[in-house]
Amino acid sequence: MLKRRYADRSDWSRVKDREYTQSYINDELFKGYVTLLKVNEVTDPLEVSYGSYNTCIVDDGYIWLQQFPEGQYYTVTTMFNAKGEVVQWYIDLSLETGLENNIPYYDDLFLDIVVLPNGQVFLLDEEELQDAFAYGTIDESLYNLAGQEANRLLRMIELGQFKLFKYTEVHKEELLKKL
Repeated sequence: MLKRRYADRSDWSRVKDREYTQSYINDELFKGYVTLLKVNEVTDPLEVSYGSYNTCIVDDGYIWLQQFPEGQYYTVTTMFNAKGEVVQWYIDLSLETGLENNIPYYDDLFLDIVVLPNGQVFLLDEEELQDAFAYGTIDESLYNLAGQEANRLLRMIELGQFKLFKYTEVHKEELLKKL
């Protein structure tokens, strides 16, 4: 069974004080839900490492913007630091996205792609995908879907054709007005 992840991250105990909003956008640039989590206070900052690169992805004043493009097998979370600078783009591969109790969700397909502002790209959790297949959590069709979608997205990023990154600032500003 795939893990269902919710945009409001209401179960995230590290975040002591938060603000959350969401919108459905349907324009010439984007169609789908966009959510914004403004982290006012955390119990502890969260740092991650990619190879030799270390970065903080959540701390007081950080903003997480998540885009759920309709008809796609992924969501994009853009993490902004307290100065409003992009820390990273995090692409979660998903079997489906939807709305439950009026909160957008995605069913996690294990593989993730991280893109840093300096252009470095990392494919994450390949072992987790292989284990899910080996233990029967997913079948061969879902295993292949995750791999094919990851390869397609990596190629688009490499060629500069993944346009969703360009809309993060616009979407962030629109949703900040709603808080």
